[in-house]
Amino acid sequence: MKVGRGLSSVFFFLVALAATSLAQQDAARFVQAGRPDEALAALQLRVQTNPNDAQAFNLICRAYFQMDRWEDAIHAAEQSVSLKPGSSEYHQWLGRAYGRKAEAGGPVGALFLVRKLKGEFERAVALDAENLSARADLADFYTEAPSIMGGDKSKARQMAAYVAQRNPVQGHAILAHIEEKGNKTAAEAEFKAATRESSKPAEPWVDLASFYRRTGRLDDMQSAVDQAMSSPQHEGIALFNAARLLLAAGRNFSGAIQMLRTYLALPVDRLSEEGPAFEAHYSLGLLLEKQGNMQAAVGEFRAALSLASEYKPAQDALARVSR
Repeated sequence: MKVGRGLSSVFFFLVALAATSLAQQDAARFVQAGRPDEALAALQLRVQTNPNDAQAFNLICRAYFQMDRWEDAIHAAEQSVSLKPGSSEYHQWLGRAYGRKAEAGGPVGALFLVRKLKGEFERAVALDAENLSARADLADFYTEAPSIMGGDKSKARQMAAYVAQRNPVQGHAILAHIEEKGNKTAAEAEFKAATRESSKPAEPWVDLASFYRRTGRLDDMQSAVDQAMSSPQHEGIALFNAARLLLAAGRNFSGAIQMLRTYLALPVDRLSEEGPAFEAHYSLGLLLEKQGNMQAAVGEFRAALSLASEYKPAQDALARVSR
């Protein structure tokens, strides 16, 4: 049966629309899983086809953000905000990119960027009062920044109180970081409160473990990690963060290796954007290197670069162990 010209046009339009939708889903999944090379390849095609695709620029920002490429992340984030200035999420990501660039840069450039990141986080909260992660980012800024640069502990507490009414676990976490600046006992109590109130307490236990590492209580850190791993229904990101914490603390490398291997074996939808697969491979390589298994370490560094070919820490590590 012949298809009329009108029906044929509709058919091809629907096919193209479906293909575009799948491409959008694939790019988002690649970012979530920590496969930035594949994400960027898909996203660059998207913006070539549609230069006004604000979502694509936001995803490009996040792919570069994962690889510590702050200038590229900022450029893409500025594009997304320019195209969709009413998006709380896009302003939040621009603020995050400014923040990481400020951390990596010198003090003069940091002063300029800190003012910009403060403005972006405040704009994100103003656009969507229920964007709790933006409130957490803003509270972190108010807590960490000196008063001359806009820091304000009372404002941080106001953010924590607002978040706590809607997400008590997140509210305790924000308060814990505020208290850590001056009252370690109160901070510990807030971290512990988060573990009690969470239905999935593994990540709050890892947050508590990280606090113990910062305060030099390494045995308590290990106990908290053990609690996290024994918690029911723990999220994949808890495995990633716990392993990275043990690596940084120089403790239980064998346990950390197992955590990362378990994390990398999870279905893609259980991986986290905050725990990119390439970074898991890189961290696994560092752990194997510390154990003297250079051949296996080389394999992990190469696996990291197969997903994020321009990730400099993995490039440097591969060059080091290949000598």
